[in-house]
Amino acid sequence: MSRRSTGFVGTWAEMQRQQQRQLEAQARRQRQEAQQARAYQRRAEQSHREYRQAEALRRTQELDARVAALQGLLAAGCQAPPFRASSLLRAEEVEPFAPGTLAQPVPMPDWNQYRTQSGWTAGRRAQAQAEARARFERDWHAAQAAEAQRQRQLAAYQRQYQQWADAQLADVRRYNAGVVEVTEGVRRLDPGSAVEYFTGALYASTAWPEGFPRQVAAAYDPAARQLVLDWELPGYDVVPEVKSVRYMPGVGQDKETPRPVTQRRALYREVLAQCMLLVLHELFGADEPGALESVNLNGFVDGHDPVTGRPGHIYLATVMASRSTFGDLHLAQVDAGSCLADALRGQVSARPDQLTPVRPSRLPRDVGNQVAAHGGDEEPDLHDMDPIAFENLVADLFRAMGMQAVTTQRSNDGGVDVDALDPAPIRGGKIVVQVKRYRGTVPPTAVRDLYGTMQDAGANKGVLVTTSGFGPGSHTFANGKPLELVSGSELVDLLHRHGLRGRLGEGARPDTARPAPYSPSPGLPDDYNVLGMSWAGGVALDVCALVCRGNRVLSDEHFVFYNNPRTADGTVRAVAPTAPDKAAICVSFDGLPDEADRFVLVAAVDPEVNPDADLSGFTDARIRLLDPGLSELARLEVSDGRPRETALVLGSFRRRRNGDWDFVLGGRGYTGGLEALVQDFGIEVAQ
Repeated sequence: MSRRSTGFVGTWAEMQRQQQRQLEAQARRQRQEAQQARAYQRRAEQSHREYRQAEALRRTQELDARVAALQGLLAAGCQAPPFRASSLLRAEEVEPFAPGTLAQPVPMPDWNQYRTQSGWTAGRRAQAQAEARARFERDWHAAQAAEAQRQRQLAAYQRQYQQWADAQLADVRRYNAGVVEVTEGVRRLDPGSAVEYFTGALYASTAWPEGFPRQVAAAYDPAARQLVLDWELPGYDVVPEVKSVRYMPGVGQDKETPRPVTQRRALYREVLAQCMLLVLHELFGADEPGALESVNLNGFVDGHDPVTGRPGHIYLATVMASRSTFGDLHLAQVDAGSCLADALRGQVSARPDQLTPVRPSRLPRDVGNQVAAHGGDEEPDLHDMDPIAFENLVADLFRAMGMQAVTTQRSNDGGVDVDALDPAPIRGGKIVVQVKRYRGTVPPTAVRDLYGTMQDAGANKGVLVTTSGFGPGSHTFANGKPLELVSGSELVDLLHRHGLRGRLGEGARPDTARPAPYSPSPGLPDDYNVLGMSWAGGVALDVCALVCRGNRVLSDEHFVFYNNPRTADGTVRAVAPTAPDKAAICVSFDGLPDEADRFVLVAAVDPEVNPDADLSGFTDARIRLLDPGLSELARLEVSDGRPRETALVLGSFRRRRNGDWDFVLGGRGYTGGLEALVQDFGIEVAQ
């Protein structure tokens, strides 16, 4: 007799089948994922291979373009317009007077808006009319007082603007007079003016490719009307060593095909000849005053003499060209090497790649009016250094730092003194450098001028090197811009670290060219700034200052507010504002205690004037950084206030390691007023 099935075996078998189906599905998913991964890998490899091939092609095309540019150097350079001194003249224009809200008269109250017909009785109506009349007269007198105040502020602002505009025009006229004076000096055959003019023409030229050197030393012989010039030529590495690039997929690497040595050497000699002809073209083309009968040109590179091993100038080309002979040439069609050697009887080194020198016929030092002036063996005092020697020293520093650097060896604070090229990828590029041998603080206007020059030159960075230092206005303007400010102490450190010499003499004198200081309060140090605060809206504010280390005030004495209007040493104090400012603080940054690294400006609603106000009406706020003569050096924007806040950190000046100060925007607000704010900075408030 058979036993009946309980169904257990069937259930177990079904579970086994389901488990088997799950395993098979999982295996199919794994196979699909593996197939997708292999497909993705193939696509990635194909994409990578195509990218590497395209990149190799791009590099080859770039090499071809560089060679083509070198071959067409002279023809392209001849297309540039000749230098004219008139192009240096500045327009006598200044920014127009813009008084802003001060130009708008205060609106006067309208009686019709005050008149009332309320009241059931004649007596009540008369009373209402009398009350309306009183309100109208009160508001009318207040508006009249506000209008009188506006007119006084507008007149004061107008006077300040006129003083500033007159100073700007005077600067432009002085500069233009200097340009005219140099041009007239060239017409009189003055050696100094001729050197200044013609070296300036070479430096201002747009004919040269990016990265080509422009170091020059010159002298002028007025008797022969001859300019004798040493001009730096590009090095052998200007011709690419690589001819083409090809990607090798088998090994995953680029293969560089070298340029044949004979081809590279021939192209380099051709480039040198083109450079010599282009310099002559630039000089004769710039001779609008008619001062040149001939030019004696020597081309050199900086290197080590292969015979003696000593560093110095190695002359690779030389030529003496007269105006009449050079004027008969059609440079756009000539073969540069043949033209220089045959038509002008010049000479180019037979093996310039091996620095085989030629013998110059005449050097600038033979004339006696040479531009370059080098110091002796003692470590030079940078303050007393010849301006041109100082520019050369800065150029040497940039070269020692691994950059290409050129200088016209002319002291011209209004332009570029050193032109540098940082070959480093990503962060490198063209750098324009100004050098200033100051004893006093460099004004922010110099930093602004450098920024404009940098933009005009299309440079990646601007560097201002000085023997003195920079104030907070300069660092505030430079903040966030591609500008580098190098103070005197930083410069000396850089020189010593790169094997160069220089020191800052003891007892540096103050800058006597600065105007007599304006003293808003007796006893304030001569070197100080005024921080003028202005804002829109009618809320009355107390502007205060804290001298801090980190986020802690040094002491209660270093909190300047209405009950403590100055620090004990007098380096910080509240002063009466000058229109359009509503509050002002004077500070001597150099006089602050050594332990102080922050100078914080705050504002709080005045509870006696506006007990129910908050900072929602605090808008369009700014801090004007002024010098002792109340000339505006910089304008620092400030965050707007917010509802329910009654105190606000406007911003802080923070000391850098070199002793200069940077401005950092604030913005933190407090609902508990000035009391809550100062408690955050470590001041105990009596309860």
